[in-house]
Amino acid sequence: MDESSMPSPSVTAPGPPTPPVPLAALLAREELGLRRIAGPADADLLWVHTSEMADPYPYLLGGELLLSAGVLLTDPDRYVARLVEAGAAALGFGVRPVHESVPEALVEACDRHGLPLLEVPPETPFTTIARAVWRLMAEARHRELRRVTRAQQALATAAARPDPVPAVLHQLAAHLDGRALLLTATGEELHTAGRGPSPETAAALVRLAGLVTRDRPGGPASATDTDAAGGTHLSAYALGGEIHTPTRGDRHPQGQGQARGKRVTAPRPQAERLALALATRRREPGDHTVAGIAVVLLSLLTAPHRGTAAADRSAALVRLLLGASPSEVAPLLGPEGPWTVVHARRTDGTRADALTAGALGASLGSTLVDAGYGDGDAVRVLLQEPHAPAPQPGWTLGAATPTPLPALPTADLRAARALAHAEATRTPLATETPATGLASLIPPDRAAAHARTLLAPLTPPLAETLRCWLSLHGSWDRTAVALAVHRNTVRQRIGRCAELLGTDLDDMDVRTELWFALRQE
Repeated sequence: MDESSMPSPSVTAPGPPTPPVPLAALLAREELGLRRIAGPADADLLWVHTSEMADPYPYLLGGELLLSAGVLLTDPDRYVARLVEAGAAALGFGVRPVHESVPEALVEACDRHGLPLLEVPPETPFTTIARAVWRLMAEARHRELRRVTRAQQALATAAARPDPVPAVLHQLAAHLDGRALLLTATGEELHTAGRGPSPETAAALVRLAGLVTRDRPGGPASATDTDAAGGTHLSAYALGGEIHTPTRGDRHPQGQGQARGKRVTAPRPQAERLALALATRRREPGDHTVAGIAVVLLSLLTAPHRGTAAADRSAALVRLLLGASPSEVAPLLGPEGPWTVVHARRTDGTRADALTAGALGASLGSTLVDAGYGDGDAVRVLLQEPHAPAPQPGWTLGAATPTPLPALPTADLRAARALAHAEATRTPLATETPATGLASLIPPDRAAAHARTLLAPLTPPLAETLRCWLSLHGSWDRTAVALAVHRNTVRQRIGRCAELLGTDLDDMDVRTELWFALRQE
């Protein structure tokens, strides 16, 4: 039995490992001319290694197809025994110029020790074999990634159904071709999907579930085992959710206690941890990733119900989406504040799905997350003091200054600008700088009136381009990155601004006055 720790649900689960290449798939490449002449037909290749050492054991990791021309081969039996001891998957022996044919003693040794032996013809370079294996690995990984992606999409769709927990278990069992169970720490089956296991397998799953739900510090988050009788792969994963059941010692049959003049107390709810248990006929490299996605979803779906305050906040956001004014929903969001709007985008350019966005929100300390706004690749998070944003690995963030609820639309715009500034300057977090110094001495209404008058000739796109260009110290390239336009477009817009305003934008005094005015928007 193997105990291991699952990745934290707040971290995006990595992609599946590269599946091994079956030896038969390599032998099927007729252009290589490889021929198995000894040993078993089945083997899984993890990588290729070439060595002419008399004993390559210290340099092998296991799972290799070892290629050799037998330059220092003197004792075939010991040589093969050491390869098997190191965990090599197969041996490819190149004939000529060292050996005219594969030594018979080597063939016998491979048969004796159960190591597949391939004859490599003289016209096939070892590098060609290595490239073929890497190509097969790339194709296998691509297939596995597609399978995991389809499973992730199916699980996410199932989680949105009216009966999400059974739906998620059904999809999980279908994609892993096995049995999926939601168990309590005591082994009670809450939901099941897939074909029923044997009684022995069911008992083994209950034992695994009890192992991962055991309430002890540092306990395993997952455990695996194999049913020796049926060869079924078993696994269990601890979930973040729980159920509440009456304490057994507090349950009284109807009428008991009253006859003795004793007061019958109501059953006290007791929290009981949950586990996801799986029984599958095979174990593919991406299955652990698929199971991890299901663990995150089921943990969210089985988490304790949110309190009144959280429900009110969700209602407030819904009402805002339906057109209610911020002042109307302020009582639901509570008297606390101010609020900080954060915009974020993945640094690798990938789109953030709901789970990834939720993980970001959890890292920032908020459940108020909007995934996929704008072009669909960005995330908005609403933070409440004192949760100040901090840089997050794998993300670029832009944050507005804390603001009261009625000013959230303006803060949203400024957070978007801060994100564009962060991406243009390649910084993990850009925060809007509040007005300080001389600018803060001018009454806001007078400053806003002056800004409207000064910037009146400019259209909104031109004003935004000018504001971004000034914030980036007149850099054409960085402004183009921030606005996602060509640098020549930036030059044309800035030239048009100078023409409409009738001023010299190279003048520092002009730039200062325009920057002050643009900050009022």
